[in-house]
Amino acid sequence: MTEHPPKRAGFVAILGAPNAGKSTLLNQIVGRKLSIVTPKVQTTRTRIRGVRIEGEAQLVLVDTPGIFQPRRRLDRAMVDKAWGEAAEADAVVLLIDATRGLDDDATRILDGLKSSGRKAVVAINKVDAVARATLLPIAKAIDESGVAAAVFMISALTGDGVEDLVRDLVKRLPESEWLFPEDQLSDITERFLAAEIVREQLFLKLGRELPYAATVETERFLEQKDGSARIEATIIVQKDSQKPIVLGHQGSKIKEIGQAARVELEAELERRVHLFLFVKVRKGWDEEPSRFRDMGLDFPQ
Repeated sequence: MTEHPPKRAGFVAILGAPNAGKSTLLNQIVGRKLSIVTPKVQTTRTRIRGVRIEGEAQLVLVDTPGIFQPRRRLDRAMVDKAWGEAAEADAVVLLIDATRGLDDDATRILDGLKSSGRKAVVAINKVDAVARATLLPIAKAIDESGVAAAVFMISALTGDGVEDLVRDLVKRLPESEWLFPEDQLSDITERFLAAEIVREQLFLKLGRELPYAATVETERFLEQKDGSARIEATIIVQKDSQKPIVLGHQGSKIKEIGQAARVELEAELERRVHLFLFVKVRKGWDEEPSRFRDMGLDFPQ
């Protein structure tokens, strides 16, 4: 009789500075958009899990908020969440942005891993955007840090080198029964995905600072008789002066946000979507303990 290899399963936390490409890597490995991606830093606010089956192994990839020097309570909660996920994971991927090299944020993460005694598989990302000669000093410095269990050169956007990374991660998983059903790609709900895709459009369609002062709640998600979905979501801002910016002249901006989000949602949910957006002012929403719980974050004292 032919012996089958043992099943393996485990959690792999993806760490990195803001905008290093963590969400892009998660989406690339899983093969579906689970985590929103924008050119702006600190887009991801909470943990998002994506599942990839590779042979007899099930990788549960955990996209974490970017690690940076926090300034406000929400920042601290996000950074704490990222380190907490790394501490509990079976393996850690540290993503380094090749275009920025070992800047202050990347060095801070390397130092944090070193002080905790934790090894990481290091993936130098965006290698297609830099000259190859610039990669060697980065790889050398990472190797000398003593943190790297292995180093890979990848492009999360194009997928170059990603499958080599996946094969390495599979070997690092413990023998275990699978942690999720075979057909489950993530633990996020459709309500959560709807709110995140609307929030993604805030980052893409609005000015530099306003999206950081906003959050999105899915108020209603109704299945219609014709198979479509009616989604009602509220964009919450901190100041009265921010509401007309989100609305735009005669509602033009919120219409633009809604149209783009609807197209994205229909592609992800694979059905027709009726999306209705509202704007509400809630001063200090980012200081509410209940808001932190909703985002899966602990409330720092």
